[in-house]
Amino acid sequence: MGILQNLLFTICIALRCVTSAVGLIHVTGYVGSIVNVSCSYDEGYESYEKYLCKNDCGDSDVLITTSESWKNKYRINDDKTARIFTTTISDLHSEDAGKYWCGVTRSGKDIYTEVELKLVPDSCCGTVTTVQSYEGYSESVSCPYDSQYQNNLKYICRGNRPSKCLQQALITSNNRENGRFSLNDEKMSRKFTVTISSLTQSDSGSYLCGIQRNSELDVLSAIELKVKEWCCVKSTKVTGTAGHPLTLQCPYPSQNQDNRKFLCKGDHRNSCRDMVMSESRLALRDDIYSSSFSVMFTKLEEADAGTYWCGSDSQWRVGNYTKIQLSVVFQQHTSTVPSTMEIPGKTTTHKKTTTQNRPNKDAGQYVVYAVPAVLLLLICVLVVAVYQCKHQKVKDGKAVMNRNAENEEGLEEVTAGAENNIYGNEEVVRYKQQSACNNYDDVGEDEPDYENFTTSEEVYCNENFHRR
Repeated sequence: MGILQNLLFTICIALRCVTSAVGLIHVTGYVGSIVNVSCSYDEGYESYEKYLCKNDCGDSDVLITTSESWKNKYRINDDKTARIFTTTISDLHSEDAGKYWCGVTRSGKDIYTEVELKLVPDSCCGTVTTVQSYEGYSESVSCPYDSQYQNNLKYICRGNRPSKCLQQALITSNNRENGRFSLNDEKMSRKFTVTISSLTQSDSGSYLCGIQRNSELDVLSAIELKVKEWCCVKSTKVTGTAGHPLTLQCPYPSQNQDNRKFLCKGDHRNSCRDMVMSESRLALRDDIYSSSFSVMFTKLEEADAGTYWCGSDSQWRVGNYTKIQLSVVFQQHTSTVPSTMEIPGKTTTHKKTTTQNRPNKDAGQYVVYAVPAVLLLLICVLVVAVYQCKHQKVKDGKAVMNRNAENEEGLEEVTAGAENNIYGNEEVVRYKQQSACNNYDDVGEDEPDYENFTTSEEVYCNENFHRR
């Protein structure tokens, strides 16, 4: 009889525990992430101990209590003002799924709230919306939602991990401006729109539109954004000569055949200046048959160097565009300078050819000052040469006159001496005359023996000489 009473008492306690459970809370978490289990309690139980347990809530099934706020991967926090205590479970695994109990300790019987935890993979989503745009553009992404979520928090994040999306949100409906991102919630049409300005190719990737929910997973939708290069930009380098004409070739897509064509200058297309409209030196010619146009500089200037863009659409929509890097150089010219090389007995003139770069500045001053200096130098050299020539002639004339005078004086002395000695040295004279005679008669023969000759023999010899 006692055993039956104990059994009935145990069943009664079990029934009372079950009936004391308040509702059922469904919680869903992502594998590998964290989940919050929040349970409310009635007024008057603020100071009571709260806990989270699993299975039958035996002593070994209690996971954490408010008297020990952190245990293993569980944390608990009691908000006594809101009368809600929340247990956070981190590092979720598949075996963490199942039934839990939120408990409030009290004498006699505890108050329990049943919790059903469900785990899903940390990824999203089955359907992905693709949005394409181009670098430099602004693009808007629309995220629809149900009417029941009009007042819920909206946000957008990058990536495809729902568990971290809200924590890594780029912008939310509570803060509608953040750098290049802006959010507009259109509650009447039940969608919120996120606009991204000044797109770059690095903005390409996966995004998640999110709507926050309290105890359930947030409502998410996946978007794949593809930012392409501002289409078909061809870069080329061109070099022109200052003072000469230059023509630039610019192809364009066939669909832009009827559009106005232009050439603008600037490091970036968004801030370049239309050169055809502002420069009269430029002439544009469109060839619709080759889907290209040409721009000619009638006279290239140094300031024309820089970056140019060939355009065929004033809105800079997608198309074939050409980026041109123009360099300006100066024309080279050749000058011939004569040079003289002196060789003994001969003077040779050579032509020396030099090539110089055309100066950028002060070229006129160089010509004005350099040419008169050369002429002045040549004139000075010519005057000195003429002066030396005249001086030399005068000097040579005086020298000739002096030599003539000396010769005349010497001749007179010789004549006078000959007259004085002609009789005293007859034999010597005859000897000399005979030698002269022999020199004319027997050139190359042995010299004869010399004897004293008489006057008649000397005369005969002279006669023979004169006959010859």
